[in-house]
Amino acid sequence: MADPALEKALGDVLTTLHEMDRAGLTEGTAGNVSARTDDGRVVLSPTALPYAGMTVDDLVVTDRDGRVLRGERAPTTEIDLHLACLRRHAEIRSVVHTHAVHASMFAVAGQPIPCVLEEFEYYVGGDVLVAPYHRTGTTSLGEAAAERLGDRAAVLLANHGLVVVGSSAAEALQLTKLVERAARIVWGARALGEPVPLPTAIRDEFAASYLDRRRKSVSAD
Repeated sequence: MADPALEKALGDVLTTLHEMDRAGLTEGTAGNVSARTDDGRVVLSPTALPYAGMTVDDLVVTDRDGRVLRGERAPTTEIDLHLACLRRHAEIRSVVHTHAVHASMFAVAGQPIPCVLEEFEYYVGGDVLVAPYHRTGTTSLGEAAAERLGDRAAVLLANHGLVVVGSSAAEALQLTKLVERAARIVWGARALGEPVPLPTAIRDEFAASYLDRRRKSVSAD
């Protein structure tokens, strides 16, 4: 029997995984992607499988508690990271975790990526903060990330990488590229001097716009 909602989520995740690989946002089999359906099923990338040759049959479908409903492979070892974010924030439909180089530089340094670009505030919601270090694949890592995603679309994992959320895997990947670009700009700007912050009034206005769009995505379900 056809299942359009699930097929859409499967296609979104697979396309995003391939694009993430082509864009050089991760290395080897590191990084992972998830997307949930309206009824709470979660499509996840599998663990330890190269992206280039990945097909829809390699993806794993679980319930919100991580019980496998479909798929022959094991889900990503970061399943708790994805499920924690999706459970805590009803408006989030997808989680993209990468090891983007410049964003990861900030994560390793324990420094947030400051919001010094208008589009960054508008689409991400503010500075990308650093969640404290927790071991990869642990529930505590997922909870630490989810806690910092209530009013913005991205968080850094200390000594690890970047997590970005969105209304779809495609959107979360696009925001991942935006965050990585901003990290690269800030890194370069600091070689010239201290980046100049945006006016507070502009930041408040754009951050409010971001939150408004997130709220509306819930009412649209």
